[in-house]
Amino acid sequence: MNLDVIVIGAGAAGMMCAAQAGARGRRVLLIDHATTIGERIRISGGGRCNFTNRTVSAANYLSQNPHFCRSALARFTPQHFIAMIEARRIAYHEREHGQLFCDDSAEQIIAMLRDACDGAGVRWALNCAVQNVERHDSGAPHRYTITTDQGRFQCQSLVIATGGLAIPKLGATPFGYRLAEQFGIPVIPPKPALVPLALPPELLTALKPLSGATLDAKAQVDAAQFRENVLITHRGLSGPAILQISSYWQMQDYHSGKKQPVDIDLLPGIDISAWLAEHRQSKLILPNLLAEHLPRRFAHEWCALQGNPRLLERPISELSNRDLADVAAGLKSWSLMPSGTLGFAKAEVTLGGVSTDALSSKTMEATATPGLYFIGEVVDVTGWLGGYNFQWAWSSGWVAGQCV
Repeated sequence: MNLDVIVIGAGAAGMMCAAQAGARGRRVLLIDHATTIGERIRISGGGRCNFTNRTVSAANYLSQNPHFCRSALARFTPQHFIAMIEARRIAYHEREHGQLFCDDSAEQIIAMLRDACDGAGVRWALNCAVQNVERHDSGAPHRYTITTDQGRFQCQSLVIATGGLAIPKLGATPFGYRLAEQFGIPVIPPKPALVPLALPPELLTALKPLSGATLDAKAQVDAAQFRENVLITHRGLSGPAILQISSYWQMQDYHSGKKQPVDIDLLPGIDISAWLAEHRQSKLILPNLLAEHLPRRFAHEWCALQGNPRLLERPISELSNRDLADVAAGLKSWSLMPSGTLGFAKAEVTLGGVSTDALSSKTMEATATPGLYFIGEVVDVTGWLGGYNFQWAWSSGWVAGQCV
């Protein structure tokens, strides 16, 4: 079959790209190794799909080139996708931090994209395994031949929208990275991102009494910081603030190669030293005072972890200035060194991917390999939690769809 465009990967970015290219009159084939489309969309947001965010900028993304995503995000904005949702009459609502979700089901997003593809004449090849991709020299009538278990297809433009390695149970594979390397395109080593952090066994043992505690706290790595819930689990640290900061903790491997601890401010927004000074003559023991702002069980166990029995035995009025200074410092910056992450199985997305140095930010085409495009999560662009990764899928897919 001879085509203008083949898109490999029927996820968010792939369907957006295929629909856009088809709407331009291009003959498009959309290939996926799965039998059902849009599984990542289906499970997102507890089944309601956090499809974008009200406010999106390059500052919400991590990449070796943090400016790469600007062009695509500016050309297809959250407002453009919201217009698609509203034209389809999909009801949605806004949650904290500008996150937008379907009122009903993520299935509505999948159906919208599928219908857009069908309406644009896109052909489908599902449950289709790609066996080989061959590029022809400039004199050939078609640039690429794709051999699959459903036949051979030829095209001028080949789009790779195969995603990263997160959530392997949904079929994630390294296909896109291997194809990039086949054509000499560098790949930033993939890592789990937006992922819970594991703690070493000795620390887990000490923190075992705190397992299950949820705190409104601020997690920080280097200059990056997020204030949301932090959850202490039997394996380590989780919750939105930890998922957000995990991507920056992972980024340290690319930069210095040396990991730093995660610092947790247990009482964000409070001048802890001044607050303790106000209660300097209190007859309360410290854990009972901390319980004004922290879960009572957490306050007691955290004080026990400090290795200073006076904090549990004596009223605050009898503690030394040094005791209170140490407490203030510990509450402001509770420093925990993760042993790693819980891996791709628990990760929301993938950090790293096809190097943006090898791609055009205006078209998503590989600059040294005409006709080859990479979009979505397979590219070294990773968003925050909160709809940013779907917006990157829509924006990069839309941009490539205008050019293929």
